[in-house]
Amino acid sequence: MDAYIKGFLGLSGAILIQIYKTLFNGKPSSFLLMLALLPSLLPLLLMCFVQVHHKSCGDDLRYLNEFSLIALAVAIYLMIVIIGEDFISLKTPVCFTIFLVLLLLVLCPVIVVFRALQSEYKSCSEYSHHARIRLIQDMSSEEHTDQKSSQDPIGFGSGENFNLFQAMSTSEFWLLFLVTACALGSGLATVNNISQIGSSLGYTSMETNTLVSLWSLCNCLGRFGGGYISDYFLRLKGCARPVFISLTLALMSFGHAIISTGLPGSLHVGSMMVGVCYGSQWSLMPAITSELFGLRHFGTIFNAVAIASPVGSYLLSVRVVGFIYDKETSSGMEVCKAREIKHGVPSLRPNHVQENKEAENLH
Repeated sequence: MDAYIKGFLGLSGAILIQIYKTLFNGKPSSFLLMLALLPSLLPLLLMCFVQVHHKSCGDDLRYLNEFSLIALAVAIYLMIVIIGEDFISLKTPVCFTIFLVLLLLVLCPVIVVFRALQSEYKSCSEYSHHARIRLIQDMSSEEHTDQKSSQDPIGFGSGENFNLFQAMSTSEFWLLFLVTACALGSGLATVNNISQIGSSLGYTSMETNTLVSLWSLCNCLGRFGGGYISDYFLRLKGCARPVFISLTLALMSFGHAIISTGLPGSLHVGSMMVGVCYGSQWSLMPAITSELFGLRHFGTIFNAVAIASPVGSYLLSVRVVGFIYDKETSSGMEVCKAREIKHGVPSLRPNHVQENKEAENLH
């Protein structure tokens, strides 16, 4: 479920662009108002439907796979629409039809939820009492083991239930923080400056919007693929997740290098590679955090590591990219002024000669 939520979070950029093109084209203020109000109103309206279920049924994995397939279907549909919009000029009725199909795909998980509820009432109702008894017994045994472990000296082995201060006293926490800052910061620096990079390479505003949408789609695919692939190799091959973080960092560096070449199509290929690796980091980092520091204080430690994303974005976007941009802009202004002076001096010479001739004629 975490991968499903993170996958749709990666798709949000492409979905919002389609909403803007269909409903708010030429109305940026209304679109910003919708972005400010809708994310706050939806949780308030839908939070009454959230329920905590302590029992699990055997079909839970099947329903989670259906959620993932729906998210992948939305991603493929958006990719087809985005690529088609570059080659075909769509009219307003066609845009509304595309948006309605997208809305139906986004609402498809509701059908899966209702099917799961019906199946739960049919197959799990008779086992609810026994499951509740087992839950109470498990909770009591966990409390007993917790009281026993609290009396023992606390160690710092891998996989224990660390609190935030214990985690911050380890080198693994700061190494993970540094890796997250480099990966997520560079990815955000790329998407934040993709419009400027595209305009410098001669891309139109429509093409840069397409790049942002493709980056969002690749971000979604990375969030899904990074979790599934790392879990597959961990269970069947015994390959640790930090190996995949190293691979995604290497691929992200290669994607940045492709963008820096400035070759035709390099921005498309490089930004897609960066998007996939950026999404993979968001799926690998929580799993590694839980494996290293345990699940009891997972939320606190995860949010502490996630602070690396804005920190890395600030350092790389403002202090590195912004500094280079300002330096290049100032040097470009000096070159322009030098060219103006260079072209302006010869233009004064004929006027100066003509004035001298008129003065000689007067004399």
